[in-house]
Amino acid sequence: MRHARRRIVRRVARLAAVGGLLLGGTMVTRAVASEPPDASAAPRTFAQTPSGAGGDLVSRLGTGRTAGHWVDSEGRPVVAVTDERAAEAVRRAGATAKRVRHSLSELRSAASTLRSAPRVAGTAWALDYRSNEVVVRGDRTVSGSDWSRLTAVAEGIGGFVRMERTEGTFTTRLNGAEPILSTAGRCSAGFNVTDGTSDFILTAGHCGPTGSVWFGDRPGDGQVGRTVAGSFPGDDFSLVEYANGKAGDGADVVAVGDGKGVRITGAGEPAVGQRVFRSGSTSGLRDGRVTALDATVNYPEGTVTGLIETDVCAEPGDSGGPMFSEGVALGVTSGGSGDCAKGGTTFFQPLPEAMASLGVRLIVPGREGAAAGTSAPAGQAPGTRAPGASGAGAPAPVAGVDGSTLLARLTDRRNIGPGLLVVAGSLVALVATRWIREEQDRKAYRRRYSATWG
Repeated sequence: MRHARRRIVRRVARLAAVGGLLLGGTMVTRAVASEPPDASAAPRTFAQTPSGAGGDLVSRLGTGRTAGHWVDSEGRPVVAVTDERAAEAVRRAGATAKRVRHSLSELRSAASTLRSAPRVAGTAWALDYRSNEVVVRGDRTVSGSDWSRLTAVAEGIGGFVRMERTEGTFTTRLNGAEPILSTAGRCSAGFNVTDGTSDFILTAGHCGPTGSVWFGDRPGDGQVGRTVAGSFPGDDFSLVEYANGKAGDGADVVAVGDGKGVRITGAGEPAVGQRVFRSGSTSGLRDGRVTALDATVNYPEGTVTGLIETDVCAEPGDSGGPMFSEGVALGVTSGGSGDCAKGGTTFFQPLPEAMASLGVRLIVPGREGAAAGTSAPAGQAPGTRAPGASGAGAPAPVAGVDGSTLLARLTDRRNIGPGLLVVAGSLVALVATRWIREEQDRKAYRRRYSATWG
C-alpha cells in the first residue's frame, strides 16, 4: 500500500512538472510576441494633445477646405473650414468647426507674395488663423515711404491682409536658460541634443557663425564648446558641440531659475492658443500663448521664415533659450520686439525642423546621453541643466534600478521573467522527482541483493 502511494505521488509530481514546462513556455512565447520596444528606441513625446487632432483634420481635409487650427481657452481643438461638408467632418471628429472665407492656401499665397516684395527691415507677418487674416506689422524703424509701398502690396493681395504698426524694434535677442558667451556676444543655451556619438547645445543661429567658441559666464567655467553647424538667416538655429563631447548629468533638464528646472520628455509642434513657457538668462522664466504660426521676420541681419509667434516677452540675452510646454520642447528663442516691463512679441525657431536639418535628437530620459537618475547641481557647467521642479512643466525624478524595481520587472506578467521562473521551477521539480525515484530504486536493489547474498 505504501509503495502504491509513493508511485501515485511521483506520477502526480512528474505531471505537474511537465504541465509547468508547458505553461512557462506559453508565457515566454506570449511575452516575447507582445514585448514593448526597447526603451532605447527613443521615447517620443510629441505635442499631440493640444495640436494633434486639429493638425490631423487639416491634413486630411486639405488646405483648400481648411484655414488652420488652434485651441480655445478650454484647450479644445478648433478648425477653420471653408464649406459645410468640411465643418461636418470636423464636428464628427469631436472638434469645433469655424466657417471662414479664405482657405489656408490663400493665406499662404498672400504670405508668399509679401516675401517676394522688396525686403523692408523691421517688418514681420504671420498667419492669424483665428481672424482668417495675414497680419503685417512694422516697427518704429520702418519709414513712411517703405510702409506705404508695403501697404500697396497688401492691398493688391486682398482685404484679408491686415496692416499694423507696433512699438519697439524687431531685433534678435543676442546677448535663456544658462548664459553662454563668445566674441559674438551673449546668448542662452537651448536644449541638449545628440547625434549618438557627441552631445551638443541647440541654440539660435544668429548667436554666432560656425567656429564661434563659447564660454560660461562664471569664473572657472572655461570653454563650453564650439559652434559646428547652423543656419541664419532663412532659419535661426545652430549647434554647439561640447568641448568634452558630453553634456553630463541632468542633460534632459532646462533651467528655469532659482536652481530649479523642468525635465524635457520629447519634442513637438505647438498649436495657436496653446500656453507656453520660455526660459532665458536675462529675463528668466516667462509664459504666454502662441498667437500665430509660419511667421516671417525681417531682422536687420536678414529674413527668417517659418517661425512661431507668441506674446511671451523676451529681452537681449535670451536668444537661443528654450520654449516648452508640459515638458515638451517646442523651439528656441529667435527675436522680437518689446521687453518684459511693457510686454511684446517674441518669435521662436521650431525645434523639430532644426533637429531634422542638423541630424540630431533630443537627450531625454531613457536615451543615451541622458542622465538616468541624477540632476546637475545649480551652478554647474552652462547648458540646459538644473535640478528641482517647476510648475511650468512636468518635472519628475528618475529613479535608478534597484532590487525592488528588478523584482517588479521579473514578476510583471507582460515580461518574460514569470515564464522563465515557471520553466526553471518545473525543471527543478522534474529533476528532483527523477533523482528521488532513482535513489529509492537503488535502496530497494541493495536491500534485495543483501537478502539474496545472505
